[in-house]
Amino acid sequence: MARYTGPKTKIARKFGEAIFGEDKSFEKRNYPPGQHGANKRRGKKSEYAIQLQEKQKAKYTYGVLERQFRNMFKKARAAQGITGEVLLQLCESRLDNVVFRMGIAPSRSGARQLVSHRHITVNGELVNIPSYQLQAGDVVAVREKSKSLEAIDKSLSNSSQVYEWITWNNETKQGTYVSVPARIQIPENINEQFIVELYSK
Repeated sequence: MARYTGPKTKIARKFGEAIFGEDKSFEKRNYPPGQHGANKRRGKKSEYAIQLQEKQKAKYTYGVLERQFRNMFKKARAAQGITGEVLLQLCESRLDNVVFRMGIAPSRSGARQLVSHRHITVNGELVNIPSYQLQAGDVVAVREKSKSLEAIDKSLSNSSQVYEWITWNNETKQGTYVSVPARIQIPENINEQFIVELYSK
């Protein structure tokens, strides 16, 4: 399966929430896509369908492919702690996600591009792997040559979110991944227990 690059509003409407962030098109049509989306009566979903939808929502939210997601689940199941929480923590620890959370990019897909195009360093070293797993204490920064990029400045100027587990310095354009976020600190509306149940069948 290739990474989805189609209309994001269509996917947001499928899940009934703006999973990719602020979306004016979704606000206008926040009902399922399709010719009869606004009026179609939906039958009761099976347990499997609900679990599958929650997994799909998590994958689209973090921009992770099935194979990567399954591998993260295996890693989460083998780790200490509650499997579902650890799974989301692994998603949040990805470099592209932290670049997004720091406000360097306005979206996770934008953050993936910045990382892939070698604009981001971790502990002073260039890292161009979006799925790179950060450890507590890692310093994430905009590469010196990229600090004047208009897209980064614009994103940072529009960023107002603050997370307890991340620090950011606008002057030096670098921040620290202070700690792995607790579940309560992760704002995504994902029921991770459904995903655990799906993969445990």
